Amino acid sequence: MPSAIELIVDGYVSLQDRRALDDLHMQRRKLAAGLKGRTGFDFQTTVEQIEKDIIVIEAGLARLDGAAPS
Repeated sequence: MPSAIELIVDGYVSLQDRRALDDLHMQRRKLAAGLKGRTGFDFQTTVEQIEKDIIVIEAGLARLDGAAPS
């Protein structure tokens, strides 16, 4: 069963909405960076999930790049 982020990315890819994927990518990167900079609580599990999301988003961006007409 695909994860929520996989379904979201698949939707954006099918719509060829690179801007939405770029925005999602940037949001996840900022979120990970912000959590890595915090102290007082262990955010490692959350950061790992966000990094997995980033990998899925980057794969979606690569699919869009591959689908672009040459």
